[in-house]
Amino acid sequence: MNFPALQVKICGITSPAEAEASAALGASAIGCVFYARSPRFVTDERAREISLALPAGVAAVGVFVNEDYDTVMRRVDRCRLRGVQLHGQESPELVKRLRAADITVIKALFVNGSPTFKDTDAYAEASAFLVEAVGGPLPGGNALSWDWRAVSGKVGEGAPLVLAGGLHAGNVAEAIAAASPDAVDVSSGVEASPGRKDLSKVREFLEAVRRAEILRPPRAVFF
Repeated sequence: MNFPALQVKICGITSPAEAEASAALGASAIGCVFYARSPRFVTDERAREISLALPAGVAAVGVFVNEDYDTVMRRVDRCRLRGVQLHGQESPELVKRLRAADITVIKALFVNGSPTFKDTDAYAEASAFLVEAVGGPLPGGNALSWDWRAVSGKVGEGAPLVLAGGLHAGNVAEAIAAASPDAVDVSSGVEASPGRKDLSKVREFLEAVRRAEILRPPRAVFF
């Protein structure tokens, strides 16, 4: 049975024009990175411009690494974010506190780092889990592919699973078949250079997701 295509987050967008174009191509969410060492870092002002460029049905999600509650909430308000992605070693208490403030929280877990994808019970308050591998100079996947079968049926029983790390148009269908996620997240796999999206690659990626065989009804992650 063919269910609707999975939701797709295009992460690390740095311009309102690319955000608007990605939304028009079918993206479900746009990721704004607030980690200062990332080549995809955006200021609060630019993140707000990106958020305001999006249509009502597409979410702006802020990506944070080991920030405190006040910093996250200040940017949620200032930048018009509809969700946050915590991509470091944030505590379960921070996740719980943000959820109590009615914030959608996507917690990153890792197949070869900490917190591990087996720590879902500790972060049970999260709205969804994003799983990828760690390696390289920056937090997160650094375009590394990994054995997606490792998380099949082991993550997301209580919350949706977002699959990330090394995805591109040529392998996303394989990744979906292997892990059966509820959404996929891509950044470098659709770039012309770090922080600059190639809209032809964005289109190809979204088309590949639409063609992928979905084995079960996906759960909504990005509203």
